[in-house]
Amino acid sequence: MTTSPSRDDAAADDSFQFKVEVQVRFRDLDAMNHVNNAVYMTYFEIARLAFWAEIVGHHDARTRGLILAEQTCTYRSPARHNEMLDVWLKPVAMRRSSFVYRYRITEQQSGRLIATGRSVQVAYDYQTEKSIPLQPEYRAALEKAAGHPLPAEE
Repeated sequence: MTTSPSRDDAAADDSFQFKVEVQVRFRDLDAMNHVNNAVYMTYFEIARLAFWAEIVGHHDARTRGLILAEQTCTYRSPARHNEMLDVWLKPVAMRRSSFVYRYRITEQQSGRLIATGRSVQVAYDYQTEKSIPLQPEYRAALEKAAGHPLPAEE
């Protein structure tokens, strides 16, 4: 995990402690020459998988029994080709079968806030196609990464 405060007061939130770096690629751009709105969901996914691999030691979707149930993004400033972005993630809530992440994307050089987001992951049995209780080891890993017990509501 990386800890460093943002340089943009509007984007500052020291409670985010995990980040991944993403370089904006040409394929990420739309006709307006900035990152296409759908690509931000991929940036969140990159952070989600890296975070999960760090806290539980693997990210094989076939063995973890999780499914993405909901994801939102608020766009704040356009990201452009070759910019280096920091995609920050933090767990913020946990329930019986689900947990919530918050995201913040900033431009690395200036600290400019690019986007914020939220996602809900659900423990899921793919054979029965039903949610299941979140495994105790996943609960413990999420709370350890958060540094405190996670509330049921954000």
